[in-house]
Amino acid sequence: MRHPFFSLLLALVLGGIVSALSDRIDPYNLDVLIGVGINVVLAVSLNLIAGHTGQFSLGHAGFMAVGAYAAAAVTIFLGPRLLGDAAAPGGLAENALFGGALLAGGLAAAATGLLVGIPSLRLRGDYLALVTLGFGEIIRVLLQNFEPLGGALGLNGIPAYTTVAWVVTAGAATIFTVGCLVRSSYGLGFLAVRDDEIAASAAGLDPARYKVVAFTVGAFFAGIAGGLFGHFKMTITPSGFDFSRSIEIVVMVILGGLGNTIGVVLAAVLLTLLPEFLRPVAEYRLVLYSLLLIGLMLARPQGLFRFRTPRPAPRA
Repeated sequence: MRHPFFSLLLALVLGGIVSALSDRIDPYNLDVLIGVGINVVLAVSLNLIAGHTGQFSLGHAGFMAVGAYAAAAVTIFLGPRLLGDAAAPGGLAENALFGGALLAGGLAAAATGLLVGIPSLRLRGDYLALVTLGFGEIIRVLLQNFEPLGGALGLNGIPAYTTVAWVVTAGAATIFTVGCLVRSSYGLGFLAVRDDEIAASAAGLDPARYKVVAFTVGAFFAGIAGGLFGHFKMTITPSGFDFSRSIEIVVMVILGGLGNTIGVVLAAVLLTLLPEFLRPVAEYRLVLYSLLLIGLMLARPQGLFRFRTPRPAPRA
């Protein structure tokens, strides 16, 4: 199960089963299920930046916002012209339009990630976190004041194209791509940059290039997640992609274990379901949620789902 191909195959099989049964799932559980899938995409993509490359980013919600607005703009403004009135709901033309919109959202977010990555090459640690935090807030403020995309009111009337099948496909593709990337000979450079940039440079690697690639790929999948989010909620506002959203994604990565893809996936599932389990105590839900997070961080600082295998004893 450690090979990305098996993870992809398992995700597609489980996704196919759930998608076939999605008509029998009530809207509340379907909302939670799709939310889990979107958070998995966000957490795994951020794990490439923070976990595998060691670049602490607090602007992932900004990439998500760019993807959400770009994908929504394609389906709202270009969709009626491309589809016309004869397109069957859920048909090939509609799915092709949605696939193109998601790709446009991912590419727009990737271009934004490239713009963020290039000027941030010389920064690391807290300074990089501050730059990405500022970037996320800049994106939110720009969208809030850009009237052609709804301004502060956001975009409404987005087509409900997101389905379980689309979310599972995106999640499986994200896990598979990141897994193959970091396991390849090229991907070892991400780990080298994470462990020691100076040593990586001395070995002939270019840390700047690896940082930019990590930002670009991670932003691409965050944009895909944003497109899925917008076409499921059918309305998006700049306030939905604020600093707290970025913090939620960072917590998933840290709780799952930096660099541990399977752990990050499990943490994304856990932290999406946990607030729902606390709904019976709604008045104390946020307090209990915060206390549980603090307790988990104190008990498992290396990550809730990171388990170190004991090293064999040296031979005499």
